[in-house]
Amino acid sequence: MRPDELGKALQRGLAPLYVIHGDESLLALEAAQAIRDAARTAGYHEREVLTVENAAHFQWSQLSTSSASMSLFAELRLLELRIPNGKPGAEGGKALEAFASNLSSDILTIITLPKLDKTALNSKWMQALAKAGVVVEAKAIERQQLPDWIRQRLQQQGQSLSASAMDWLVDRVEGNLLAAHQEIQKLGLLHPKGELQLAELEAAVANVARYDVFSLGEAVLTGDAQRVCHMLDGLRAEGESPVLVLWALAEETRTLYKFAQGRSRGVPAAQLTKELRIWGIKQRLIEGAASRVNAKRLKAALQLARQLDALIKGIGEGDVWAELNRLALLLINPQLAPRGL
Repeated sequence: MRPDELGKALQRGLAPLYVIHGDESLLALEAAQAIRDAARTAGYHEREVLTVENAAHFQWSQLSTSSASMSLFAELRLLELRIPNGKPGAEGGKALEAFASNLSSDILTIITLPKLDKTALNSKWMQALAKAGVVVEAKAIERQQLPDWIRQRLQQQGQSLSASAMDWLVDRVEGNLLAAHQEIQKLGLLHPKGELQLAELEAAVANVARYDVFSLGEAVLTGDAQRVCHMLDGLRAEGESPVLVLWALAEETRTLYKFAQGRSRGVPAAQLTKELRIWGIKQRLIEGAASRVNAKRLKAALQLARQLDALIKGIGEGDVWAELNRLALLLINPQLAPRGL
């Protein structure tokens, strides 16, 4: 289930086992705390925490020992197992499978993991845990989901934002949910209930946005030139390698070119997205993005990408980041492309 579904599920009753995984640390932390609070209310007053720093050196027998041992101070106990790298290893995997098959009736267990790859999600140990308990996936909040997430948080403290204030805030906190949460709490302390205006936010909120180069391609496909330039400025300020940024933009250029070629031949969009391995939100954006460009512009973009590769290696003259901006805009805004493209 999603973290926002957990509250109602806990009201219906506690499961014996909860597995929390995902790459959004704030949501994972909040989910774990919600389970702890519900467990405390239900009488789970004793708590034991086990952390797997190194799977090879961890004493996995502690799991079975904790499950079998009687509590000295309370009938009900909360057991937390933390696996920071998400890799229990062969021995740990077997221990988790055995643990899941023999859950104690007086122990509630929370297992926390980072974002799991496909191999881990399909592993026997993860399947055993999922079958025995509840899995909470703390997915990252994407930019298009961020306004709703902010709106819900503000409603909890009796506040709302004007449209311009919401757009401004999203730009300032994108990619940094923990900082976004802190800024929202700050607004609750600084301002009374009601709608907040842009001027009030500008005086209170820091620019805490953090940009992921792997989200750059998605931003290009949306056609939002201002956001893409903002992201590139942020990546440059954070010391991101221009090599990685160029790779992201070049990959998007090649994908757009192949998609546009396929559509010109009459190949259905669904078939092309499958062949080109375009998944998720990009699957919904790619056709609109391809309609904004033509083959001539995409070829020019590919040529610019080759020139940028040489420039990064010290061949030629020019500002690498300025040229990266030019490449991104070439894929977005016809008005900003060189004449004739």
